[in-house]
Amino acid sequence: MTTAPTARQGAVGTAHTRVEGRDKVTGAARYAGEVPFTGLVHGWLALSTVARGRIRAIESADALARPGVLAVLTHENAPRVETDYVTGYTSLMGTPNPSLAVFQHDRIPHLGWPVALVVAETSEQAREAAEALVVHYEQEPHDVAFTAEHPNAYDAGHLGPAVTGKGDLEAELAASAVVLDAEYTTPEEHHNAMEPHAVTVRWDGGRLDVVDSNQGTMVIAGDLAPLFSLDPASVRVRSEHVGGGFGSKGQVRVHQIAAVMAATVLKRPVRVVMTRRQMFSLGGHRSPTIQRVRLGADADGRLRALEHRSQSRTSTVHEFVEAGAGPARVLYDADAHHTANRVVRLDVPTPTFMRAPGEAPGSFALESALDELAEKLGIDPIELRVRNEPERGPVSGLPFAGRNLPACFREGARRFGWADRDPRPGVRRDGRWLLGTGTAAASFIALAIPSTAEVTAEADGTYTVKINAADIGTGARTALTLVAADALKVAVDRVRVRLGDSDLGPAMNAGGSMGTRSWSWAVTLAAEELRQRLALGEAIPPEGLTVRSDSSAAIGALAQKERHAYGAQFAEVAVDPATGEVRVRRMLGIFAAGRIVNPLTARSQFIGGMIWGISMALHEEAVRDQASGGLYGADLAGYHVAAHADVPAVEADWVDDVDPEDPVGIKGIGEIGIVGAAAAVANAVWHATGVRHRHLPIRPDRVLTAARNA
Repeated sequence: MTTAPTARQGAVGTAHTRVEGRDKVTGAARYAGEVPFTGLVHGWLALSTVARGRIRAIESADALARPGVLAVLTHENAPRVETDYVTGYTSLMGTPNPSLAVFQHDRIPHLGWPVALVVAETSEQAREAAEALVVHYEQEPHDVAFTAEHPNAYDAGHLGPAVTGKGDLEAELAASAVVLDAEYTTPEEHHNAMEPHAVTVRWDGGRLDVVDSNQGTMVIAGDLAPLFSLDPASVRVRSEHVGGGFGSKGQVRVHQIAAVMAATVLKRPVRVVMTRRQMFSLGGHRSPTIQRVRLGADADGRLRALEHRSQSRTSTVHEFVEAGAGPARVLYDADAHHTANRVVRLDVPTPTFMRAPGEAPGSFALESALDELAEKLGIDPIELRVRNEPERGPVSGLPFAGRNLPACFREGARRFGWADRDPRPGVRRDGRWLLGTGTAAASFIALAIPSTAEVTAEADGTYTVKINAADIGTGARTALTLVAADALKVAVDRVRVRLGDSDLGPAMNAGGSMGTRSWSWAVTLAAEELRQRLALGEAIPPEGLTVRSDSSAAIGALAQKERHAYGAQFAEVAVDPATGEVRVRRMLGIFAAGRIVNPLTARSQFIGGMIWGISMALHEEAVRDQASGGLYGADLAGYHVAAHADVPAVEADWVDDVDPEDPVGIKGIGEIGIVGAAAAVANAVWHATGVRHRHLPIRPDRVLTAARNA
């Protein structure tokens, strides 16, 4: 167990075990579905069995007559909600979200749409009654076919422009010595956190008290208040411990809305927990993508033309864009540089943010294409990337606030043994196995969102930090403890951090790799002011001396530059040509991610993302049945992910990455670990076999088919 450093040593940068670790491993830490309440009842969601149509009737008499059943909420009797607003999560999208109109109409936009909530004294009684409901539908033809030629596809963008472009693309392609034109695809993917989506709701003295599993209580409170026409001050959301989120818990979802409805009707605490199967239709997912990359280069490898067009899929209810063209807007420049994100509306659930949204699938296409171009040119893949290092943001035109991608490649190549690599594909063997190595670049934007924090000097000599942060398993609570200890110049054991409560004030949610960076800024400002006041001799009253900060002005003063974390991914694979089996033997990721607060949990975050990249490359694939509109195997038995036996020696490390203009220096690490990882594995499979795989996952049958067709 790591010993807490003294104040002189400095806490930040020193490995530290999680401050709440003992509570978690002993069961003392309680999650949203475990907190006890007197008079608690349980809700069970019933979902549609058709992919498009209307509800003609719901037969609920049998369900209501069953033991313990208290209510059946449907579109015919549920409280009304208001969805025509933009705040909370919807402010990110810029438009109201009709997906939140739970039990408000008889329309069915996709298979698995909520049609009822059954509430009973126990969850077993609620489930039995929900399964007894008989729902009659007026079924309509549905469309879930995602194709590149879909006639309803259109340019779309949020959190960035839909289309960017400069230069004459066709002219530069025609003038290029080498041209690559390829299509890459990634499948629908799902994030199923260890802790399922769960919420417990009660009315407490006129306030709505929500104990929830989420990635930011302010976002949830910011949606629930206008949904139910409540004063924002009358909504409190608490989320002390969260067992994973990965983007899926970053917004209000059906179970929370239904629980508030039931608590309002029954005037009792109500708990609703999604099942694993329900999470596949109600928890969001990563859209499949179809991406076309066209590259043109001079004989020396300098890019003259770059086009990256990515098409994703959304629901007919609400628009979400998996912005796969994003990485091309940062990593490489060209005289003609064009990108586009397109989307098509289909009868499927609305996708959502999933670890490195846009960057994860986009980097697979772009970094695979760079590898193919390097092969055509006869240039080492790392050398090709270094030759195309841009001086400014290819789309923004802004200068970079440090760009240490070449340093990541240099260090990674040294440690991975890249110099000993024979560039010829299909020549290395280990018995029956073909061996190959591959690499890819990674990037993820480094932003900060204004947040507030309170730091209190207590009369007993300890310090209390209050900030509405969210620790979704990343170690944020520990990181903030270290940041506060350094800012206060005290030992770590004198600092306590409280988080996950909307009453603590506005703060960034855990998303976009912006959480720790944003929260640390606010905590540092408050802690430094408090330390200065104490140094001037200000007395600590019995109730403590408190300083509150708001980082808005400080963040606003930061110079406008391109700020990103970067990384270089390396993979070695073994491929059995007789069975098509692919085994990743080792991976190395070297990152430039600013100031590393806690090396222990940071390395875990990087490695976790890289392992997810192995899963993405070789295993993950949700397949929709065209006839029903639903998924085959919508559970963790049918949805394949990398298991222990699939995960080799995975190593992650970092290079120094200092931004002298940034007083915090943290860039965020939660997402970049997966970026480029799948491409590195795919590039290694090419190097092992000489056959290129442009469609994920690289299943054994695809390996065998590709070998036969080679």
